[in-house]
Amino acid sequence: MSPHSVPRSGPFPKAGASPRTPERRLRGAPERHGPAHRVLRAVAIASCVPYLSLKIAWIAGSRIGIPDASVLLDNRALMAVANSVTVLMDGAVIVLALLLTQGWGRRVPAWLLAVPMWVAGGLLLPIMVGFPVQLLVKAFTDGGIERSTSEPFLDEWVFGVVYSGFIVQGLTLGTLFVLYAKERWGHVWRGRVWDLPSAAAGRPLKVCAVAAAVLALFPVTMRLLWAGGAATGLSRTGIERRTADFYVLEGVSALFVAVAVVGVLLIAFRPAPALPLKAPLAMAWLGSGAVGCWGIWLLIAAVLPGPEDGEQATGLMALTYAVGMIVGLLVATGTASFLRRRGA
Repeated sequence: MSPHSVPRSGPFPKAGASPRTPERRLRGAPERHGPAHRVLRAVAIASCVPYLSLKIAWIAGSRIGIPDASVLLDNRALMAVANSVTVLMDGAVIVLALLLTQGWGRRVPAWLLAVPMWVAGGLLLPIMVGFPVQLLVKAFTDGGIERSTSEPFLDEWVFGVVYSGFIVQGLTLGTLFVLYAKERWGHVWRGRVWDLPSAAAGRPLKVCAVAAAVLALFPVTMRLLWAGGAATGLSRTGIERRTADFYVLEGVSALFVAVAVVGVLLIAFRPAPALPLKAPLAMAWLGSGAVGCWGIWLLIAAVLPGPEDGEQATGLMALTYAVGMIVGLLVATGTASFLRRRGA
């Protein structure tokens, strides 16, 4: 394939590349979405209100939902900066909900939509999976494996309100994106794995898949050790704050690393030819977002100095997050390379 044959619109084919999605439908048409799209958009936007309200209140100096002994009160300037960043991040959900349901959203370059959706899905999906599992564990254990000896940094009700909103955001925004992507890029994931020619994967995808699989062994091992109760490499505060929630999240983190790697390997080497192509693509897309984005987020938190001795993440924790980030980016890069070739 000539380099000039690769579409310039990003990892997905340019709008109009398929006769099923003619250019005039995607670029010039007014909004044609029905009531379902409008309801999903309204629910997605409304679900951002509780989180944004809390964050704006905290930036303004309110202590609602923050206990007196919370570490969040130790550095008010850092808290204000962090809250401002997260306000912008959650505000992006509103922009995406509008983009996916408005006529002008069809003129947005593919990469300008794909990257924010990858980040949003990556940050929301582990919460969507982990929070319900945490509630189930608490319900069946009655807090029996809770053993945190540190002061809580937020009131319990805050987690319920915020995480419930995140779950609604993930469900509505994800549904809107699937509907949008099916219309604009649906031809890219049609068929089964056996329909792919041997050259479809390409060297970049295979290299990324193998590198991600090898590197993934380290974060998966560490996450499973922590999920199983080992204290290896954890900071003093990390050990003190271990609860049922901690063990669940470590298990979920290991799961998403495995999902990302298995998805990209299925595309690169086709060991399951009868599998619908959209299944491994979804695994690679969602898994890489969860691993890569949370790896970046946790790594940033790990390198920030703690207010007290024992608060700072250990080198092994930072390394685990960094390698997880690299695994996610490798899977995302390989998948994007495949989608470009598939679209072309």
